[in-house]
Amino acid sequence: MKYTMLISALLATLSLGACDRPAVVTVPATPVAVPVPVPGPAGATGATGTTGTTGSTGATGSQGTEGNTGATGKSGTGTTVIVTPPASAPAN
Repeated sequence: MKYTMLISALLATLSLGACDRPAVVTVPATPVAVPVPVPGPAGATGATGTTGTTGSTGATGSQGTEGNTGATGKSGTGTTVIVTPPASAPAN
């Protein structure tokens, strides 16, 4: 089976390689001479424009009102007890 595939691939390569396609030759078109227009002399410089007016400053915004003070919290009654978890046993 290995040799059959190898031989068929070799025959396909040789048969496609034997085909000769003629090269396509394109003849370039004859270039047409187009006259290039020559620019004339530069004209006179124009007058300077007037300066625009300056804009006015906008109004300053008013200050906002102060917020209310928060309520005081209830004081604690009693003692807080913190319980720590037991230590884990060492791994062997």
